[in-house]
Amino acid sequence: MAAPSEELNCQDFLEFQDVLRVMRQIDDRIVHELNSTVPTASFAGKIDASQTCKQLYDSLKQAHSSRDKAIKTCINQSSSMVNKLREERNKDMDNLTLIKRLRKEQTNLKLMQSELNVEEVVNDRSWKVFNERCGIHYKPSKSL
Repeated sequence: MAAPSEELNCQDFLEFQDVLRVMRQIDDRIVHELNSTVPTASFAGKIDASQTCKQLYDSLKQAHSSRDKAIKTCINQSSSMVNKLREERNKDMDNLTLIKRLRKEQTNLKLMQSELNVEEVVNDRSWKVFNERCGIHYKPSKSL
């Protein structure tokens, strides 16, 4: 479900968002996934809910980790570019092209940083739904 970070284009924010959207599909579909795989009380004997919940937990952890890594990688790349452009601008304060590139990269950096906030909301929502449905079937160990 997670796209490899080497395929992530940090320079194009719209493409970056599209990759994140695909990576967030597990979170977008968690309610459906839980409804179709975790049995209600009347069907509890027919499906191993603890195993199903454990698999979903592992999938969520991996998806959240890979998205966090991807976002932070792009933030670091963009931040480095902003710093580089600032240094160049300080040497040539009259270069309008350079100033425009710096502003564009600063905007890109702010947008990527805002994705961390979006990620936090998405993750919190998924864990809340997961705990509501799987809390009685599966308790992850505290060492994770």
